[in-house]
This record gives sequence, C-alpha cells and structure tokens, in this order.
Amino acid sequence: MSQPTENNTLKHIAVIMDGNGRWARNRGLPRTAGHKQGAEAVRRIVKAAGELDVQYLTLFGFSSENWSRPESEVKDLMNLLRYYLRGETAELHKNGARLRVIGDRQRLDDDIVRMIENAEELTENNKEITVVIALNYGGRNDIVQAVQRLHNAHIDEKLAAETIEAQLPGFLMTQGIPDPDLLIRTSGEQRISNFLLWQCAYSELYFTDTLWPDFDKTDLQAAIEEFTGRERRFGALSHQEA
Repeated sequence: MSQPTENNTLKHIAVIMDGNGRWARNRGLPRTAGHKQGAEAVRRIVKAAGELDVQYLTLFGFSSENWSRPESEVKDLMNLLRYYLRGETAELHKNGARLRVIGDRQRLDDDIVRMIENAEELTENNKEITVVIALNYGGRNDIVQAVQRLHNAHIDEKLAAETIEAQLPGFLMTQGIPDPDLLIRTSGEQRISNFLLWQCAYSELYFTDTLWPDFDKTDLQAAIEEFTGRERRFGALSHQEA
C-alpha cells in the first residue's frame, strides 16, 4: 500500500446510498421498510461524519432516473423526505450543521420545496459540517445546465477551452463546495450512476458490500482509513517514481 501523502486531506465525502431494497427483501419486508431504515442510516452517518471532522458530506438521496420507479414507491420516498426534513432540520441546526440541497426542484411538490428552502435558510450560517442532499439530481444534467449558464454569462465572448474548464465549476450545482475527496458506494455495486460526474473526476472510490441501512460509523471509519493509505496523484507520477 502506498504511504499517505499531503494530498490525502479529507474534507468532503460523497455517498451513493444503495441497498435499501435488498435490505428489506432479505428480511421479507416491503421496500418502504428498507427506505425507512435507510433514513435512520442517514441520521447516523451525518452524526458520525461530524464527529470525525468531515467538513462536507454529500448524500445521493434521489436521482433524476428514480422517477421511473413504481409510482407508489416514489410517493413513499417523497413522504419519507417530508418526514426527514420536518424532523431533522431543527436537529441539524442545533448541531451546527448547514443543509444544502442540489438538484432540479421543479418536479418536487411545492410543500417539499418550501421545507427545503426553510431548512437552507435556517442553517445557512452554520459552520460545523455542510450536509448536501442531492434530490432529483443527475450529473450529466448538472454539467449541461452549467454549460448553458456559462454561455449565457459570456454570450458575446468566445471563450478558450482553458477558460471554460476553469470557470465551469462556478456554474455547477455544487458551486462553492470543494470536490469530493472520497466517494463511497454501498451494497456491492461498483458504478457512480450519473452522480457528481464532473466533481468526482479525481475522487478516490470506495465500494463496500454493506447495505446502506446497515452502514454505520465503523464502516465510515474503515472507508476513511483506506483513503488515508492511498496516494492521490491527480494525473502526476507517484512520488516513488518522480
């Protein structure tokens, strides 16, 4: 294993929370039970991340592709989101956490959008940890919309490729948030599923067979420990080869 380097500072962890349905199926329970248990895991990991001095935690809550799931399941997920926002906003604020939601809100119900806006406003000045929840989010759409906004901002200019690359992050939905250092996916799947495609270009990837409802602080610590043992090169040569 490579020795840790100065590039192994861990500020931002992103998580693809996968395995709720399998967790429920393994126990002979409806999928909704898995999603409820997954919400408990969110509460647990937000707390654990704060205790481990993680500055940013981004959770893939609902992708733009998830609308293709059965209508009853989507409805249950939206109700669970309401329950989480209603029950956890005050707790996040009490613990000094800032909540930020990324994704296209146009398809979300008006009451959910209002709860999101209220939660963001209440917690906007908190400094302990920033919790980012991706709702109706897709990485490709994020990039496309960022390109459109960049174009509109420079509509009368011809931008060089280097300028576009340098300025584009300022137009992404994660504007102002550092790119993830570590991307975790639970449940054994090994793909990033259209999540933070631009932002995760140089993230370290960590895959675990643990289903999301079972993921806890010990699992998070194991992922962080593996991260700290890796050598992040960002396209350069290993310090051992230089």
